[in-house]
Amino acid sequence: MALKISDRIFEALKAKPEQRFKSFEIAQWIFEHYPQECLEKRKKSIQNFDTDEAFLWQLAGEINTYREKVQKEHPEIKTTEGRPRKFYYTEKSEVAAAEAAELPTPVASGGEKGLKIKESDLYPIIYGYLLKEDPAVYTKRIDEKKSANKQGKSGNHWLHPDLVGLEVLDSSWAEEVQNCAKVLSAKRARLWSFEVKLLINRSNVRECFFQAVSNSSWAHFGYLVAREFEDKAWKELRMLCAAHGIGVIQLEVEDPTESQILVPATERSEIDWDAASRLAAENPDFKDFLKLVKEFYQIGKVKLPDWPEPD
Repeated sequence: MALKISDRIFEALKAKPEQRFKSFEIAQWIFEHYPQECLEKRKKSIQNFDTDEAFLWQLAGEINTYREKVQKEHPEIKTTEGRPRKFYYTEKSEVAAAEAAELPTPVASGGEKGLKIKESDLYPIIYGYLLKEDPAVYTKRIDEKKSANKQGKSGNHWLHPDLVGLEVLDSSWAEEVQNCAKVLSAKRARLWSFEVKLLINRSNVRECFFQAVSNSSWAHFGYLVAREFEDKAWKELRMLCAAHGIGVIQLEVEDPTESQILVPATERSEIDWDAASRLAAENPDFKDFLKLVKEFYQIGKVKLPDWPEPD
């Protein structure tokens, strides 16, 4: 009997709704549940598979090529954008999925069983990921609960980034170059702004994107960061990024080293100090951030204890 890959993908995902699986994990499920069909496929293949793992990797590759076919046949099957792509089964509408993402949700795959993920859990992952970049970006949490609420809660929604960052440019420069840059008032750092979400899909992509645009208007770089991007929202997101210069970062919760910048942000040449002043007047965290930026320019280095990991 021929191995019906499209049907088997659907069966594997429907068996564990809402859970995310890599193509290799789906291949393992098919190999376990349909050993005879896999054996027949293996015999008929022109490739000589020395090991079961080699066959599984081949099957995983085929599963990825069946993505559009299985989604056309079964609209309940969704996939994520980024590396690695993940497949999942859901009967939720896109609106319901976006709303549910704002609530604590179980980790989809890997990690401690029963662990709950909420947006604030992503902040330390961003912090660690960007510290390991070259050059490093030092991040600070901006807690909108501390704001003066002069614009009301909905105003805060479109004013406050979740995180801000300081990217130090001169850490690898020779001392003479650093001293010269100080005298000439050259740019020695760039400021970043981050809007963080758990899930971006077609129902919320524009709202989330333009929230990132609004909240990053003051910075050199603005980024929209999410744990998950549904692939059907990706085309529109890329067009919006090209038009407005916002970048996109995907966070891999189970393996933070796999996090990646999917779209680099376009750099703004100057800080919008009017916008920064407005934000500083509203929020003490942002005012503290500006003090740290000023201190960096005064002493020429970053003191890591002043940049603690977000709670």
